[in-house]
Formats: sequence, C-alpha cells, structure tokens
Amino acid sequence: QACNQTDATPSMSRQSVPRRAFFSRILGTKPFGIGQTCGVKIYHRKHGGNVVTMSASIHKTKVLFCGYEFPHGHRLTRDELANDADIEVVSCSRGEVVTHVADAHVLVPLMTRIDAPLIQQAKQTKMIIQYGVGLEGVDIDAASEAGIYVTNIPSSGTGNAVSCAEHVVYLILAMLRDQNGMRTAVQETLLGQPLGRMLMGMRVLIVGFGNIGVELVPRLKPFGVHLTAVRASNWEDCGECSAASLLDETATSDRLLEVLPLADIVVLTCTQNESTKGMVGSDFLSAMKPGAGLINSARGGLLQYDPVLEALESGHLGGLATDVMFSEPMDPSDPIMMHPKVIVTPHVAGITDVSYGSMAKIVAQEARRIHAGQPPSRVLNSPKVHENCP
Repeated sequence: QACNQTDATPSMSRQSVPRRAFFSRILGTKPFGIGQTCGVKIYHRKHGGNVVTMSASIHKTKVLFCGYEFPHGHRLTRDELANDADIEVVSCSRGEVVTHVADAHVLVPLMTRIDAPLIQQAKQTKMIIQYGVGLEGVDIDAASEAGIYVTNIPSSGTGNAVSCAEHVVYLILAMLRDQNGMRTAVQETLLGQPLGRMLMGMRVLIVGFGNIGVELVPRLKPFGVHLTAVRASNWEDCGECSAASLLDETATSDRLLEVLPLADIVVLTCTQNESTKGMVGSDFLSAMKPGAGLINSARGGLLQYDPVLEALESGHLGGLATDVMFSEPMDPSDPIMMHPKVIVTPHVAGITDVSYGSMAKIVAQEARRIHAGQPPSRVLNSPKVHENCP
C-alpha cells in the first residue's frame, strides 16, 4: 500500500465515548500498547490471555476537487458519499489548490496541473484520481516517488465513450447545417436559410480508434457514410472486431497523410501524447481536401493555433467543430472562437447524466477504499512504499 495511509474504517462505532474508554468498555481492560502506522492508530490489548489488535480512525478522509470547472462531478460525488460520515468531499478554485492540498487525502485534478512542487506539499495524499481519462496534467513520476496512487476512469463501461460519440455526431451535424448561420437567421427573422450540407454519401475519417472511435462507428454508419479509421497499432491487434467490421477502410497512422485528402470530414478521437501533440499543423491541414471539415472531441493540444486560423481564413478548412480548445477556459473574443465557420462547445462531450453518475460512483468507491487503508481497484503507477506501511 502507498504511504501516508490514514483513516482505516473503524471496526465499531464509539460515538462520543473517548477512544481509550471505548476500548476499555468493550474489552474489559485498558490498552497496553498503542502504535501508529501510516496515520492509523493500532491498539493492542490483552483479552482472555490473548492479544487483540484493533484500529481506529484519527480523522476524516478528505476528497478535494481541484477546481470549480465540471461542477456536476463534485456535486454527484458528494451525493454518493453523503452517508459516509468519515469522508468529506470539498472543492476549491484552481488557484486555491496549493493552500488546500496539505490535508487532502484524495485529489481529483480536473483541469488543474498536479506537478512535482504541488505533490511535495500533498503530505497526506494517498490517491490522485481523474474524473475521466486525461492525466496529461499529472506528474505521475513525482506521485510515484511520493508514494501516491494514480488512477483514472476508463471511458468504456461508464457511458463516457458513448456520450462522447453522440456529441461527435451532434458536432458533425451542427457544422454541416451551419448552426451559426441558423442562429443568425432566427435573430434576423429570416426563413429558408442557410443552405446546409447533407451527411449521407460523405467520407468520414476517424483518427484514433479507442473507446470513443469504437462507439462512434455504429452511430455514424446508419447515416450512409463511407467510414475510414486510422490507428497507431496494427489492425490485426484490434480486439473490437464488431466495430471494425463496419469500417469501409482502415489504415495505420503512418498512412495518415495518404488518406486525409479523401475525407470530407476528419474526426479526432485520439489520445494526446508526445507523438500526437500539435499533429494538426500545416502538413496535416494542407493534406486535407479543400473545404473539408474538422471535428475535435479529443484534446485542444492536438491542434496548432496559427495554421488552423490561417486555414480557416483562407477557406481551405471548411469548418471546425470542437469541444476542446487550445487553452481552457476559452476566450470568447479569440479569433478562432469568433470565426463564423467555427462551432465550439464547452468541453461537455462526456458530461451526461449517465456518464457523470457512473463516474461519481467510481470515485466514491475508490475514496472508500482509501479510507479503509486499501489501494484503489485500478492503479496506473508504481508508488513507493514506506517502510512503516503494512
């Protein structure tokens, strides 16, 4: 177990009875030895000639949501843990995290960077769990060195991937039907405009075939589109045969520039890492078919700002519909944000009643495990173990 363990679940309720008196009353004797391991007090008592070991919590387990963004996660997790008296769920602004992290046992990063200097101040923290998938802002090596578990919530099985896939369909239709133009027409009491574009018959290229890409394929196929998907790994290794069988064409990432010119719509559902960060630059955009549209439901860092703006202004990029931006929160006065061919949603692709409700249950479950002195059910790193931890 990782270090800084605290708050093991009490084996029985003592209510308002003082700790030592509580054990004396139950065992009929005073404790003869008291130890403390990773924040959990261990009581050793003689009872009937035997030594009985019991533990008791010292204080509550504190779950800190690091930011006021994505407020439904904090609210739903708090509701899930409402009956857990020894676990409290709190939130603070991103700028205030540094002043609240010292006594937090569980950190939920959201959009906050959990870097090495912040981790050094997280003296009581035992787990960092992302409310979703992205851990780009977490220094996992520093967390491991500090003995802190790092985990996240996979998008499959929670409704997250399905929610994101549905949102991609919405973004495609909003771009093709010119949502901005429709808003203007309504405001100016104009009827029968703008002129939209039909999705049926178009060629759609999905870049990244993870959980979201897999869920997107069966939702797009009924529109009568030609579907191509690109993934980094060989397609022979793809276990999602049911979704892959619906594709009209497949390619690996080394052939990306070959298949880009064929697509009317390019959808980014890939992970942002060192190899994909800034992948949508001049070469990528130049390879796209003139007037093609770009959908981004992944990460804003996949796009390079200046080449995208230039492609929009020249008309080579026919439209951009994105749920993520280069920096967040987004600046409403940003030139890309204000462009008539750009549709932006506020990072809500995965935020639905089903997905966020499911993830709240998972965060609550993992907080209970930490409170009980157990590791999270899914660990993504190898935290160092302190010698005094059991």
